[in-house]
Amino acid sequence: MSFLASSRSGVSAPRIPAPERGAMAKIPGSNGWPIVGNTLEILADPKGVTERSARQYGRVYRAYTLGAHTVTLLGPEANEFVFLDEAKVFSSALGWGIILERLFPGGLMLLDFDEHRLHRKALSVAFKAGPMKAYLASLNAGVAGNVVKLRATRGLRFYPTIKAMTLDLAATSFLGAEIGPDLDRIKQAYIEMVAATVSVVRRPIPGTQMYRGVKARAAMVAYFQKEIGRRRASAGTDLFTELCKATMEDGALLSAQEVADHMNFLMMAAHDTLASSLTSFVYFLAVNTQWQERLRDEILGLGLARGEPLPYERLRDLPLVEMAFNECLRLIPPAPSVLRCALRDVEFGGHCIPAGACVAVSPLYTHHMPEHWPQPETFDPLRFTPEASRDRHKYAFTPFGGGAHMCLGLHFAYMQAKCFAYHLLSTTRLVVPPDYRPGWKFWPIPQPRDGLRVSLEPL
Repeated sequence: MSFLASSRSGVSAPRIPAPERGAMAKIPGSNGWPIVGNTLEILADPKGVTERSARQYGRVYRAYTLGAHTVTLLGPEANEFVFLDEAKVFSSALGWGIILERLFPGGLMLLDFDEHRLHRKALSVAFKAGPMKAYLASLNAGVAGNVVKLRATRGLRFYPTIKAMTLDLAATSFLGAEIGPDLDRIKQAYIEMVAATVSVVRRPIPGTQMYRGVKARAAMVAYFQKEIGRRRASAGTDLFTELCKATMEDGALLSAQEVADHMNFLMMAAHDTLASSLTSFVYFLAVNTQWQERLRDEILGLGLARGEPLPYERLRDLPLVEMAFNECLRLIPPAPSVLRCALRDVEFGGHCIPAGACVAVSPLYTHHMPEHWPQPETFDPLRFTPEASRDRHKYAFTPFGGGAHMCLGLHFAYMQAKCFAYHLLSTTRLVVPPDYRPGWKFWPIPQPRDGLRVSLEPL
């Protein structure tokens, strides 16, 4: 197969052929079953498979996953080598293209090098202090109302409920409050697209999940493009309006296709990863009640009146909330693996990785390495004090990636998490059954298999 990448027009084109048969034979590993390779076992248990492979083959090994010959590199040094990419040998567009190309072409993760840099700079205006304050105002209202609904839900399964909530919040913050009647259609479109990212059938054949995902993408692109002219003439403060007015270095506005592609990707990334992270946040606080109380004390210590919005200027006054959120991201990172494609032959760890190979690094594995995280399965937010973090490898904690492709919405994610924690913990106690331990599945996004059975009790 040939790897695909998206051009400025959003049209896919062949770029680089996959390695020839035998080119990776000297790298230890296994190609798994005929046709499907290692795909099914990786999707079922990525942490277990990665840990067993590391023990059997070492921290550089090969596999055949989702139709691609893949070399996995493990550990902080591997993360640094791939994310920093000083030689510009790793393509994010071609790596993620295996999974995302048909559904989210043109998003930042599917752009490389100078094109990525130019688009990232244009999009960064939407995440500066002024727009962020406007987003927080919208989030405060939305989160407060949804916490009330969560407490009133009988037989609550937290993950599907919070996923619907975060999509509502993303739609409101990103698209503006006036979307109203389109909200349900927009939510269903993203459900179809995210499900299609790990569809075993990778072509949009009628009746398949990939077909439904591609159809949903077309509907969302049409929706965004129809709105662009009106947004450029408006005084709105939502992210969509900011992007419609964003310019490249030469002063030119982003094209309608570029705006639609970026919005489609950002909507997916913002709600799906946040729903996963907030679910693990709620779970770990529910089973670690002493930490739940410490965070509640910190939040109440802000001295704000009950029901008062969280001010943007007070976000920095919640360091324990941030450390606890980081510990949840360590234990269950929203992106368990990060993909690249080798553009040229490259060597790492004594192994030659051929051009065209898909290269994967694993935050999930790195975040559980005992040499960097003593007692790695224990929930301990104090790992993230400045003193504890000082001597740790810079790339031992990579929930947001690193290098040029570090998540653009990193500060937005922390703002959402703090806003959620503020409204939830100041009014609500989190309770789970004794000895409750939900199993977690990790694809297409980490989530508890039973949805997370948690009770939200008013204080």
